[in-house]
Amino acid sequence: MTRIGSSSRRRLGRRLAALIATALALATALPAGAADGPATAIYVPKPNHGAIEQIAALRAAGRMGDADLIASMIATPQAVWFTQGTPAEVQRSVRATVKRAAGKQQVPVLVAYNIPFRDCAQFSAGGATNGDEYAAWIDAFAAGVGSADAIVILEPDGLGIIPWYNPFADRDTWVTNPNYEWCQPAEADPATAAADRFEMLNHAVAALKAQPNTKVYLDGTHSSWLGAGDAADRLIQAGVNDADGFFLNASNYRLDAHLEKYGTWTAKCVAFASNPASWGVGHSEWCASQYFPANPNDFSTWGLTDQWYTDNVESQTWWYSESVLEHFVVDTSRNGQGPWTPPSYPDPQDWCNPPGRGLGVTPTTDTGNSLIDAFLWIKIPGESDGECTRGLGPAGSTVDPEWGVVDPAAGDWIGAMALDLARNAAP
Repeated sequence: MTRIGSSSRRRLGRRLAALIATALALATALPAGAADGPATAIYVPKPNHGAIEQIAALRAAGRMGDADLIASMIATPQAVWFTQGTPAEVQRSVRATVKRAAGKQQVPVLVAYNIPFRDCAQFSAGGATNGDEYAAWIDAFAAGVGSADAIVILEPDGLGIIPWYNPFADRDTWVTNPNYEWCQPAEADPATAAADRFEMLNHAVAALKAQPNTKVYLDGTHSSWLGAGDAADRLIQAGVNDADGFFLNASNYRLDAHLEKYGTWTAKCVAFASNPASWGVGHSEWCASQYFPANPNDFSTWGLTDQWYTDNVESQTWWYSESVLEHFVVDTSRNGQGPWTPPSYPDPQDWCNPPGRGLGVTPTTDTGNSLIDAFLWIKIPGESDGECTRGLGPAGSTVDPEWGVVDPAAGDWIGAMALDLARNAAP
């Protein structure tokens, strides 16, 4: 093992501090906005300690370029996740974060991730134990934000994974789907679990929007998950019309061009299915999506779905205008190279610590699209998605063949993937 003397450590520390300070200055000097005025400077939080250790190890090994890549990555604005704690604890933590951000004249991106049956007991299992506990936690979260400026990403996967959910149940008699989705926890009541999820999210939206300077976005999944109509239906039930919009691609790898179309369709479907003047009110299941008439595997066909919205939504000129559409934000933290096409595994888990991916567009509110409020780094690049086994064995002991190690738990640092993302950044 190479040992570093105290004077070398001091030099290393000064060099690292200077590098991060320079990167911070570059990362937070976001471009000026277009019609909406100056772009917002987004908060750069303290980095994962694993990143600091990786930078030190790379420098000690003489790999200065790689160390600089990681240092620049962690000095880029990204979200702060709140996943546990008592109401008093989360209120203190949120308050401290927004105070630090305000001191830097930056706006923090705060992820609230504590809903009961979170991730349906998968890699990111946890959350509050019941609705009352969650309501107390989210109320305290909101109190921690107070009057500060903040962007809140409300419960990633919260609408993509709903316990005991039956999409489009109790609609027209010709719409039949008697099957619950895959998330069926034994501890949840099948008769009430889905309704409870929507009730909790509506409460959370109300509590957060009671704060004067908080922007709140709900889970819209991504362009290779829910269809636009299904996403719109869930968003409406969760209270999106009282929020600031929805977020896409959290912790995923979908391409910006696909997400822009999908988000626009979802926004139009929300308006189509929730505006009392629309002939489609109450019928998000009628909305076109990436699955029909488009082919989800052929992006050149997605113009067919664009045309459906032109013909069936934009044509409703007695109520439709872009001003009635919900806005959205996009997680670009790891989508610079798009999704991974895995080799043949029993369960490829293409979303879980895939190799060969890259950092995407750096965070900004100057997006060039009037419906996209911001490109954000919601997922912290370099933090593990969980113990990816590719279906080859049990978690905790199965080596991930893509990395040659047992992957760290969700949220822990995975240095090889962090460096992969930094090297493959696009742009």
